[in-house]
Amino acid sequence: MLHLLYMKRFVWIFLAVLSCACAPKNTVTVTLPDGFAVAAQLAVTPKEHEKGLMFVTELPENEGMLFVFDSEDELLFWMKNTLIDLDMVFIGADKTVTSVANEMPHSYTYTPDNEVAYAQGYGQYVLELAAKTAKKHGIKKGVKLQFPTEFK
Repeated sequence: MLHLLYMKRFVWIFLAVLSCACAPKNTVTVTLPDGFAVAAQLAVTPKEHEKGLMFVTELPENEGMLFVFDSEDELLFWMKNTLIDLDMVFIGADKTVTSVANEMPHSYTYTPDNEVAYAQGYGQYVLELAAKTAKKHGIKKGVKLQFPTEFK
């Protein structure tokens, strides 16, 4: 009987852990100028900003990451430990693209810091996409993107 009680407890703990591990990440849909939809994982906190897409080994064209900041400002993104090439779209508070850094080169854990690429721009949001996605879908300075601005 005691063995059965421990087994039930193990099953409940296992299911709880599994549900946390499989829980979907907080995402929003970003609609690009041509209507193409991207499921963008949100990076809202300083810790999420710092991690970004580090150590990600692949990023489908219809996925990305949307960095959210409290207000518009000059922003600097460093590609340290970013294992894939990215497009970085800087977006103002009104959702207008202020600049695009196309095909930012990846780095490795052993890449010397002075050789790691960086992108600088102005905005309240930054959308990271797989390299070549921005150009393919008409993202350039001055176009508007569509996405919700209320985040959990």
